[in-house]
Amino acid sequence: MTLVRKMKFTLGAALLAGLAACGGGGGGDSAAGSGTLRLALTDAPSCGYDAVHVTVAKVRVHQSSSAGDADAGWSEIVLNPARRVDLLSLTNGVLMELGQIPLPTGKYTQMRLVLADNSATQPLANSVLPTGGREVALKTPSGQQSGVKTNINIDIAENKMADFVLDFDACKSVVQAGASGQYLLKPVVTVIPRYVSGVQGYVDPDLGAGATRVSLQVNGTVVKATVPDSTGKFLLQPVAPGNYTLVMAAPGRTSAVVTGVPVAAETVTPVA
Repeated sequence: MTLVRKMKFTLGAALLAGLAACGGGGGGDSAAGSGTLRLALTDAPSCGYDAVHVTVAKVRVHQSSSAGDADAGWSEIVLNPARRVDLLSLTNGVLMELGQIPLPTGKYTQMRLVLADNSATQPLANSVLPTGGREVALKTPSGQQSGVKTNINIDIAENKMADFVLDFDACKSVVQAGASGQYLLKPVVTVIPRYVSGVQGYVDPDLGAGATRVSLQVNGTVVKATVPDSTGKFLLQPVAPGNYTLVMAAPGRTSAVVTGVPVAAETVTPVA
């Protein structure tokens, strides 16, 4: 049975969930004028989990890659109240809006994603639900309490918006601590431009919900991956313009590979 079921043409916008945001702090040394930074959150498919919850408190940016937590010059988007989200719901082009903030013009080289702590009142603020198991708290290393540090290269131009997505890889971020039954959260986050371009198509839904993995690759390296929904539809977005290899794999099936899949700017490429 072939993995690909049919072709559908569309130019789909990502499903967005709005969040209010507020900013604070300065932007450090920069040229006169200001622009805007807008951020959203998405996820790659996870491995062996029915849910991976994280609670986002704020996102901080700085023009210095070596700036410490207490240094001056930070600007931040604060989510008030902090937003708890199941990362596994942020696939197939779905984004969670984190908000936007005006920033002084210049180059920003450090970002920190700050998660809320598990507490007595919110013991499962960050948690994982293993397939066939029970929901347990994710333990966060103490060194990450000031935020998950990510090196970035974002230029803020005067009167322009810089639009980026934080890709939170749940599969790589959750680590089981031996046979203790505990799980550690070691976030793996990359920051990418919010491209409209991508690839979409369908696989046979009879292959089993959640069992099929679809990925775009370049020279064997996965650039973007997802799990089709219950109808078999998949959307790989955002993806930078270029040429890719599309790989569709399901347990007990021969993988389907489509080479030379073109992705043009501002376009979602249908695959048959």
